[in-house]
Amino acid sequence: MKRTIIIALAFVFLASCKDDDIVFHVPQVFRVLEISTDFGEIYIHLYDDTPLHKENFDSLVSIGYYDSTEFHRCVDDFVIQGGDPNSKDDNRNNDGSGGPGYTIPAEIDSSVHKHFYGALAAARTGNMTNPEMRSSGSQFYIVTGINGAHFLDGQYTTFGRVLAGMDVAKTIEGQPKNGSDLPNDRIKMVVKPVFLTQEQLDAKGIVLPE
Repeated sequence: MKRTIIIALAFVFLASCKDDDIVFHVPQVFRVLEISTDFGEIYIHLYDDTPLHKENFDSLVSIGYYDSTEFHRCVDDFVIQGGDPNSKDDNRNNDGSGGPGYTIPAEIDSSVHKHFYGALAAARTGNMTNPEMRSSGSQFYIVTGINGAHFLDGQYTTFGRVLAGMDVAKTIEGQPKNGSDLPNDRIKMVVKPVFLTQEQLDAKGIVLPE
C-alpha cells in the first residue's frame, strides 16, 4: 500500500510539472569504428582530410562488406592486412587479390600522415601497373612495426589510425603463418560503428583526437 501511495504521489508531481521543469540527462556518446576478432577488438579513427577513403570505408562498413573477411596477410613487425572479399570463401589461394571492383584516387600527404605504429592505410597494386598509386577499394593494413614503416611514406594513402587495441593487432600479427604470411588459421573480422560514452571510452583506453 505504501509503495502504491508513493507511486501515485510521484505521478501527481510529474503531472503538475511543466515540460520545461523536467530535465533529462542524456550522456554524450561518441562514434568510433570497431574491428572485432576472436582475439579482441581494435578501435580505429578515420581522418577527415582523406575524405574519399573515409567515405568509402564508412560506406563499406554500413553494408557489412567487411564482415567475415579475414586478416589474410600478417607480417612480423610490419603489418596486418585484410579487407579482401575473396577471403570469405574456402579458396585461400586467391586471398589478397580481390576487391569491390573499383579503386580510389590517392590521397597521399606524407608531410601530415605517416606510417607510424598503429597507422591505418590502404593497400594497392604496384607502380608498374598503377603509376597513379590508386588505392584498393577495400583492402587495408595496420602498421604493427614498433618503429613504424616509414619507407612507405609517400607511397600509400594513410587514412586513419588505431585508437585502442594494438595489443590485439600484435597478437594477430604473431599467429602461425605460411611462407606467404597467410595465417594458418582464419582470422575473421566484423567491422561496425559503436557509440560509446566518455566513461566507456576511458574504460577501453580510447583517447579521441582533438
